[in-house]
Amino acid sequence: MKKSDFAYQLPEELIAQKPLAERHASRLLCLDKLTGQLADKQFTDFIGLIDERDLLVFNDTKVIPARLYGTKTTGGKVEILIERVLDDHHAIVHVKASKSPKSGAIIKLDGGYNCEVQGRAGDLFRLEFKGETPLLEILGQIGHIPLPPYINRADEESDVSRYQSVFAKHAGAVAAPTASLHFDLAMLEKIKAKSVSTAFVTLHVGSGTFLPVRVEELSQHIMHKEYFSVSPEAVNAVHEAKARGGRIVAIGTTAVRALESASHSGRIEPSFGDTDLFITPGYQFKSVDAMLTNFHLPESTLLMLVSAFAGYHPVMVAYQYAIKQSYRFFSYGDAMFLSD
Repeated sequence: MKKSDFAYQLPEELIAQKPLAERHASRLLCLDKLTGQLADKQFTDFIGLIDERDLLVFNDTKVIPARLYGTKTTGGKVEILIERVLDDHHAIVHVKASKSPKSGAIIKLDGGYNCEVQGRAGDLFRLEFKGETPLLEILGQIGHIPLPPYINRADEESDVSRYQSVFAKHAGAVAAPTASLHFDLAMLEKIKAKSVSTAFVTLHVGSGTFLPVRVEELSQHIMHKEYFSVSPEAVNAVHEAKARGGRIVAIGTTAVRALESASHSGRIEPSFGDTDLFITPGYQFKSVDAMLTNFHLPESTLLMLVSAFAGYHPVMVAYQYAIKQSYRFFSYGDAMFLSD
């Protein structure tokens, strides 16, 4: 298939610019991946779509305040978006400036901090953050929540909590695992009360998730790498759910990629490291049986993943239906449940 096969026209007013007042207040479009049948529901109905045999797998990554602002010694303004924290003083970043900085250039940041450009690889730069203060602490002091480029506003105080899941634990993501944003503590309690098992994996979502696919032939696309970890406890939970005839329900495409990356041998195993798994139609899923996800950008790798899971034609029909029914799209938007 080609990139253009995943194009669709979305009215700008359907791009959610802010979260709803309550996390659980979103709508839920259900797609039966065997029949293609669609059903309009509310997110609170999700509890009725799962049972005690199932296993819900969440991504417990934590979004860091990864956007920084500064100036070059020449006075030019610079915007930095962390792609990956390497250690307490180094990071791989995107730099937006009128002219790209050269190796050795010093960037002055808010709060009196400085960083030095150490090199460049393609679109990314390696920065060294000077001084004794650890990088995550610097980000905590002067960083901004890295809202996606389709949200046309500056980050606000409310985004600190709302562009983050309520169970976020391991810091490292520069974009939220957005399917998780629908769950509040009350919803998690209802899941627990229904005796539905849960497990957690980690995949630090990179800003590359928003980068456009630049080639028409999907086989030529180079997928960005993201760190993931699937623990022995999560693997055991998957095996136990399968043994009792339950479904592995991945909460979000990032949970899908973590689970499938740990299943490359055909059977899920404890795993950690970088993954550049690019899932397109024709991929044979090894662990995931059902998926909760948000609506994704046209021609994006995430839309390709969803189409691989539930079928290209049913998914594209579902997206057109969602547009006609004025569903809210992207990070702060509504959700889809893909199952059979």
